[in-house]
Amino acid sequence: MTADLALQLGGDLEVSSTGDIAIVNAADWTKQRVLRRLLTNPRDYIWQLTYGAGLAQYVGLPGVGAALSGVVRAQLLLEAGVSPSPVPVLGMNIGDDGVVVLSINYADAQTGQSSVLSFSL
Repeated sequence: MTADLALQLGGDLEVSSTGDIAIVNAADWTKQRVLRRLLTNPRDYIWQLTYGAGLAQYVGLPGVGAALSGVVRAQLLLEAGVSPSPVPVLGMNIGDDGVVVLSINYADAQTGQSSVLSFSL
């Protein structure tokens, strides 16, 4: 992993305790990359048109659970920071209001340690 800026998708650059732009550690770098991949729409990243899962397009569709599970698992295995073994585990809760809460438990490819990423759509 190379050094990367602390920047959550849709957010602002983070500032370190010394007032500099914050740099992320390896585990947070992978989380940033996974979140960016899952929330980027295919064809929106002009340098790599097949990049991204576009998860927002699945919200409100009938049978969304099975579709989301397959897309998320396939996209996770494309990230170098996510170990293919053990297989990532996906938890999903779809509320009555249509909000989808995803929780992804995966092994970090560098350290082998378990990491959890949770977010809402």
